[in-house]
Parts: sequence; C-alpha cells; structure tokens
Amino acid sequence: MRSDPLVEHRTIEVIPDEERHGSPRGQFTLWFGATTQITAIVDGALAVVAGSDALWAIPALLLGNVLGGAVMALHAAQGPRLGLPQMISSRAQFGVYGAVLPLVLVVLMYLGFAATGSVLAGQAVSRLLHLGDTTAGILVFGALTAVVAVTGYRVIHIAGRIATVAGVAGLGYLMAAVLVRYDVAGHVGEKPFDAATFLLAVALGAGWQLTFGPYVADYSRYLPRSTSARATFWSAFAGSVVGSQWAMTLGALIAAVAGDAFLSDQVGFVGDLAGPAAAALLVYLVIVTGKLTVNCLNAYGGFMSLLTTVTAFTGRSALAPAARAAYITGFTAVSVLIATVASADFLDNFKSFVLLILTVFTPWSAINLTDYYLISRERVDVPALYDPDGRYGRWNVTALSCYVLGVAAQVPFLAQKLYTGPVAERLGGADVSWIVGLVVTGAVYHAWARRRPSRPPAAVSYPSSSEASS
Repeated sequence: MRSDPLVEHRTIEVIPDEERHGSPRGQFTLWFGATTQITAIVDGALAVVAGSDALWAIPALLLGNVLGGAVMALHAAQGPRLGLPQMISSRAQFGVYGAVLPLVLVVLMYLGFAATGSVLAGQAVSRLLHLGDTTAGILVFGALTAVVAVTGYRVIHIAGRIATVAGVAGLGYLMAAVLVRYDVAGHVGEKPFDAATFLLAVALGAGWQLTFGPYVADYSRYLPRSTSARATFWSAFAGSVVGSQWAMTLGALIAAVAGDAFLSDQVGFVGDLAGPAAAALLVYLVIVTGKLTVNCLNAYGGFMSLLTTVTAFTGRSALAPAARAAYITGFTAVSVLIATVASADFLDNFKSFVLLILTVFTPWSAINLTDYYLISRERVDVPALYDPDGRYGRWNVTALSCYVLGVAAQVPFLAQKLYTGPVAERLGGADVSWIVGLVVTGAVYHAWARRRPSRPPAAVSYPSSSEASS
C-alpha cells in the first residue's frame, strides 16, 4: 500500500485483499451525503411543476426512489465480491469491446449531471464568495471538484461524511423554514389525483436512483471481500433512498408554496428562505458541500468509464498518476464548459435529461443484474474481463441485441418534451417506459442467455497476487 492513504493509486484493476478496508456504514454516509443536495430538491420540485399536487407527488417520488434504489443497491452489492469498478464488470455481459457501447452513454451521462450540477453549485459559490458572476462560481467549483476527484476514493468518502452532517443540518433547517413561513397545508391537497403526473413523479424518483447504477460499485469495491452483500445492499439503499426522498420532499413542498419564485432562481430562493445573511451563507455552503460530493462521483466515474473504454482496445489495466490526473481534469473541464453555456432553461432541460438517461440505462441495469444474479450467480472470471480473447470475448451479441431491443421497446411508452409515444398518449401522457425497459430487457435476456454455449466459472476467479498488486 502507499504511504499516503489519502491518495488513491488504483484505477480499473481489481483491488487486492490487503488494500481492502472500511465497512458498509461508509456506503450509507456516501450516498446520503451525495443525495441530500440541491439537484435532488429540484428533481422533487419537477413533479409539482409538471402538474402534480404535492400530496400525490411525495408518495410517488418515494415509490420511485424505493424501486430505483433497490436496483441501484443491487449494483452496489457487487463491489466487495468482485473488487472492480461497475463498468469493468459489465464486460462479463457485453464482451470486452461490446461494453464500450453503454460506456459511451455513461460518459455522456456523467458529463450531463456534472454540468447541470455545476450550474447550481456555481450559483451558490458566487453568492458564498460574493463573486457576482455565476461563471466565476462554476470555474471555482470545477477546480475544487477536480482536486478532490484526483485524490480519489478515500477523500470522496470523507466528503460524503461531511456532506451527510451538512445535509442533515441544512435540509432540516430549510424544511422547518418552509413549514414556518408558508401555509403548507393550504397549498397541499388542492388538486385531485392524476395518473399521468403521478407516474411522472415515480419516473423522476426512479430515474434519479437508476442513474447511480453504472458507478455505484466503484465506491464499494474497496470493502473487504468478506463483507456481507446484504449489508452493502441495505447501507447503499438506505443512504440513497432516505437522502433523496428527504431532499425531493422539500423540493415538492417548495414548488407547491412558492411556484414561480422558485422556478426563476432555485439557489437564490433557497438562500432567501434561509433568512438572515449569515444563515443564507451557511445554506450556500451546504449546497456546495452536497454538490461537491456528487460532482466528484461524476468526475471520478467519468474517468473510470473513459479508462475502461480506452483499455478495452489497449489491453492495459492501470494508469500512471499523471495520466489519471489528466483524465479527470480534462473531464471536469469539459463539464465546466458545458455548464457555462447551458445555464438557461435549467429546470426544463434537467427534466428532459433525467428522463432521456432513464431510457438508455434501464436496459443496461436489467442485463447486468439478470446476468450477475440469475445467470452467472455471482461467479465471474475476473482476469478474463481484461482479455478480448478470453471467456467473455470481444462482443456479446446476445447482450447487445437485448440492450438495443430494450431501448426500442420503451419508445411507444415515452412521454417527453421531444417525443410522446402512442401508448403514452393513450395513457394520458403517463411515462412508464422505464418499467417496460427493465421488465422486457430482463425477461428477454434471461431467456436468451440461458441457452448460450458460454458458461460461468465454477466460482469467482481472481488474478494472482502478483497481477493484482502490479
């Protein structure tokens, strides 16, 4: 191990047993800290902005968070057993080269979330430091993100613990402020139940959780191999679902009582809600802390995905520290550039982005989880994940075909800004495409993959000690 435990030197290779550390509790604080933040508040507000009454939006968001959180936590449980980043393990389903297709989409997802998060965090930094310019705040926040993400795994977990404390204090204070300053009861329960907006809120909650799937195991892979999969599952699930639901409930209530005042300036409204200048500064600090945690996950995950894509063709399984820093810095710079030119119409664009990402990632989750838990039964040939001529080959036609089919199957059920499918129109604009994507893809893949000639190993196969520590 390195003399400085704060600086990570591992990348996409398997984590050796002697470097494993931590407990499942760290998964709770990481995901609670990453989800009790301003973007989750906005996500909850979207359900009300779209026309749902907060009375119905809040339980709908909870249902979505629970369903999506279960899928997310099943991915997290793979980390301790395999000791691998999530997208490396997906080579077992898609092939060493075939995994590049979802990887490209993963990188775009991370860029999108990093950019949209930087918009809100940049506004908070500008107010916190009195910069007077959101662009300057975005640049400062981007630099801070790059520093923490380059340092790596341990510091990201430390940031999660700090964000957990800040999130509890900040969101608790804001929730109390909403209840004290507004007649919440008078703004809730005014509209009747509407199936379309209820299902949209479910999709917003589920989409929020499902988009963590492609990188959640990155942050559980250092746990000791003996760590209980059940404990890892419940720690990640509880942290993400409880944190997300708390923030989204706050967002739904704010949107219900404030309307246009919140829509025009989300960060500014939250600062004003905090009250006195000192309290507002503390709330801006809470916003920056929460966004820093999740933005570091995006930058770190984007780096891992880029490296997984490149090494599929180069055959390498590690990277020099300088190259690692260059990857992360470059990714962060691109996300900052996007943030500086895409600040307008943030709320509407973010809704479309979440629902679009949901469409392309539910089939990936369905294939990964179906194969890992039902077909391979948690048995993976780890060395073969780095060998195009090994057990998993270059391309897995079965998985790739099921993935494309899963995306296509959702099209008639889509209800988005750019396109509404015929089935969604008959359902009154309700978007249930993500459910179709999970069920259809999982069922077809399970039936097809069981007849493949390739079989999983008798047990998990790990690289030799010399290979793992190189």
